[in-house]
Amino acid sequence: MKQVLIIDDDKELCALMKKCIEQENLSAVTAYSGIEGLQIIKENQNNNGFSLIILDVMMPYMNGFQVLKKIREVSNIPVLMLTAKSNEEDKVLGLRLGADDYLTKPFSINELTARVHSLIRRYTTLNPAFSEETDCICLKDMTIDRGNRSVTVRGALVELTGKEFDLLVFLASNKGRIFTKKQIYTQVWEDEYAFDDSNIMSFISKLRKKIEPNPEQPFYVLTVRGVGYRFNKEA
Repeated sequence: MKQVLIIDDDKELCALMKKCIEQENLSAVTAYSGIEGLQIIKENQNNNGFSLIILDVMMPYMNGFQVLKKIREVSNIPVLMLTAKSNEEDKVLGLRLGADDYLTKPFSINELTARVHSLIRRYTTLNPAFSEETDCICLKDMTIDRGNRSVTVRGALVELTGKEFDLLVFLASNKGRIFTKKQIYTQVWEDEYAFDDSNIMSFISKLRKKIEPNPEQPFYVLTVRGVGYRFNKEA
């Protein structure tokens, strides 16, 4: 079951959103502060994690923008931001920091659930590279078997190291989504960022040499100049 994390210091609103989301055949977890929310995200990284985060902007001690920046350092989980303000500058700031959608309070429950379903569908259900019902990721001329930890390209078995395989699975499971080097490291190595950028680039280079038809002109793992990497949506 897909899981939604709600981060909002308004406990009554959290309870209402949780109830409505669970009526949509989704699971919901609540956190009443940014610090608590970040801790829950960290604890669930090795589990399937969350399909969506609903994040309030106006919270004490650590506001939603600060929480969003922390989330985007380690994850590309879709984030729906809630705000009591209709200020366009706040919306622009949130979107620039990596929010996926915005909802201004007060809002209708129907609008909330519609946006929840839209974001989850956009980032999970409609992602052809990932299926919860199979251990295989089927791509153009490539098959990744997560169960057997094997990769074939054009029918030929490709030998990858453990981390090269984990890196490939992570990127291929998120086709089209851009990740910074820091995000890649924290997701694949499951640790605080310790490598410098050149080491991540070295891993990408080695992986390309093994899977790309032409490593000098990559088809699968693409560079996003000045940002990081993404897996080709056309693969």
